[in-house]
Amino acid sequence: MPIQYDKELNPSQHEAVMCTEGPLLVIAGAGSGKTRTLTFRTARLVEQGVAPDQVLLLTFTRKAAEQMIRRAAALLDGRCARVSGGTFHSFSLLLLRRHAERLGYSNRFVILDRADSEVIIEGLRKEAVPRGTRGFPRKRTLAEIFGKSVNKAMEVKEVIEEEFPHFLEFAGDIEHIYQRYVTAKADGDLMDFDDLLVNARLLLATEPEVRRAASAAYRYIMVDEYQDTNLLQAEILRLLADGHDNVMAVGDDSQSIYAFRGACFENILRFPEVYEGAKIVRLRAPGAEEV
Repeated sequence: MPIQYDKELNPSQHEAVMCTEGPLLVIAGAGSGKTRTLTFRTARLVEQGVAPDQVLLLTFTRKAAEQMIRRAAALLDGRCARVSGGTFHSFSLLLLRRHAERLGYSNRFVILDRADSEVIIEGLRKEAVPRGTRGFPRKRTLAEIFGKSVNKAMEVKEVIEEEFPHFLEFAGDIEHIYQRYVTAKADGDLMDFDDLLVNARLLLATEPEVRRAASAAYRYIMVDEYQDTNLLQAEILRLLADGHDNVMAVGDDSQSIYAFRGACFENILRFPEVYEGAKIVRLRAPGAEEV
């Protein structure tokens, strides 16, 4: 049975679900039904004849993507179970496993978790800092500084000046450790979680053949919690959509819970500039009045 979208959705949800071509920004506050909208739009695309594996659903947890895909399959049929879904990191990993050699890595590169990274950083810290030095940041703080540098697209010294000014006297040594850390990873065929995003963006930006193939493979892209994306993730999305601009970004323009990670709230504000001709739909919670 065809899905009766006009009966299942309120007017703003229906408008977003029916808009399947071109860039779309959906502003969705608490209780406005953003998950429902994403689920029904996934089913709508497949119902229209879009190949399920050409639909990409990017979320901040794998569980969220899996739940939406299961709900879409329950709405329509088993075809929806073949929709591609996951996080920016899992998508980047998939891309790099196929093409990492273009960036000088093997396709069997090793992924460092936070504990692995801190072990390497601690070794470099001990080499760089004279024994007995007081006040120098510990390995966990160094890892945090390095992560913010990557996710906020800032120099290490800028991060220290902005968020860790009490370590300014050690800025030169910290930058030196960071450069040694970058070199150690490259020499060891290693990537940490931040590198997955950095290298995926680099791959899409510098390898037109890879970018065209990825864009053709994923003709319809949906992103949940867009207000919590950082600059790297927004750039990956822009490159991935090169050639079709079929991007639906869903986010709440009143909050961002991942600012501490380097989330760039301005990504929502810039969406209509980055994607020319973008349609904007504001979902409304039950009982909300038009402003």
